[in-house]
Amino acid sequence: MDLVVKALIGLVAFIHCYILWLEMFAWTTRGPKAFNKSLQELENSKVLAANQGLYNGFLAAGLIWTFFITDEKWHNYVALFFMSCVAVAGIYGAFTVTKKILYIQALPALLAIVLILVR
Repeated sequence: MDLVVKALIGLVAFIHCYILWLEMFAWTTRGPKAFNKSLQELENSKVLAANQGLYNGFLAAGLIWTFFITDEKWHNYVALFFMSCVAVAGIYGAFTVTKKILYIQALPALLAIVLILVR
């Protein structure tokens, strides 16, 4: 089960690194296709998207940090904290932006939370 938890943490961290890149550096190049929005819409929200991308980077950094925590109890605490942040952000995004966020962001985080709590 530890391997599955670590794989989920790695997957969620990777997803948030990708979101960081997309929102901070590729908002107007890859963004129109990824978000099905016009270039003008994304150009108008470029600064806001970069800010959102930075926050996603903080979530990824927190999850990556868990790989360096040797104390199992603290590893679980930190992982649960950051996974909870991801889950809340994903649920909020599903209600306010698109339901797809629930499956891409929140579901892997919720699964990891359950697995951490039952191990």
